[in-house]
Amino acid sequence: MATSNDLSGLRVAVTGGTSGLGLALTRAFRKRGAAVAIVARTAEAVERVARETGAAGIVGDVGVKDDIYPIALQINGRLGGLDVLINNASSLGPVPLRLLGDTDCEDLEEAIAVNLVGPFRLTKALLGALAASAREGRGAVVLNISSDAAVNAYAGWGAYGASKAALKHLSAIWNEEQAAHGVRVLSLDPGDMDTALHALAVPDADPASLKRPETSADELIAAIVAALPPQRAAQPVGGYA
Repeated sequence: MATSNDLSGLRVAVTGGTSGLGLALTRAFRKRGAAVAIVARTAEAVERVARETGAAGIVGDVGVKDDIYPIALQINGRLGGLDVLINNASSLGPVPLRLLGDTDCEDLEEAIAVNLVGPFRLTKALLGALAASAREGRGAVVLNISSDAAVNAYAGWGAYGASKAALKHLSAIWNEEQAAHGVRVLSLDPGDMDTALHALAVPDADPASLKRPETSADELIAAIVAALPPQRAAQPVGGYA
């Protein structure tokens, strides 16, 4: 039976896996024995985290259309298939945060490209691999990282909040459509965390009032495990090519 403490054999891809919540998830999954592929834009950061954690490092930008299929091909090739996709990479939009009336169209487009269109494209590109895992009895889960800004209207958070709200509804539709294929699609809010992204958005926030990314990572992993089949097929973790 799959437990959140023993995830040997699980194959996981994490976008934005070199910092904040993505890094915490990568470390937590690796500690539990899962095979992990991380995706991020900066080669140096990808290489550093890959060395530190033993994850497979993939350099790419989910907000760029032409990067999606190379990313998907590398995830499949490096992990030998895929059981869990975590769309974690996010863009705040304009920084410092601005009212919608002061937001440039290009900043809105960037937030939508990274927070909505990127996860849609990557999920679509990996849907065959995920469905194959479900058919094999391994289970398949897509986790789209959400935010309370997806449901609450915060002044200044327009680009980010609107894109995350769309992602939340997109996730619900994916989940409805893929239920018959055994692919679960979740949209979960990890809470306000002490991360560099949050510091960019709210520079004067008290870190002591924020959650540790490691705490959120453990909670999200528990939710993923709960969405997997009770008797997940235990198969050896593939090597990293």
